[in-house]
Amino acid sequence: MFTPRLLRRDVGVARGKKFLRKFFMEDMKVKIVDHSGKGGVWLIGWLFTIGFVGLSFGQGVLAIVIWPYYLGVALRMMAH
Repeated sequence: MFTPRLLRRDVGVARGKKFLRKFFMEDMKVKIVDHSGKGGVWLIGWLFTIGFVGLSFGQGVLAIVIWPYYLGVALRMMAH
């Protein structure tokens, strides 16, 4: 009876493991990315907005996410 090479236990398993290891490990590249600069700029902008606009505690907490909005409103009011 004819058995294809990949289905034979002695050849197929060893070759299959080698193929799977090579296939998955070649695509797994580790890339280290440093985003601390962007976080620092965001923190500085948030703190500046709290001080410049004079936000209360609750508004300051909300400004963690939307500080550009508060800063835009304050600058627009100064322009008029």
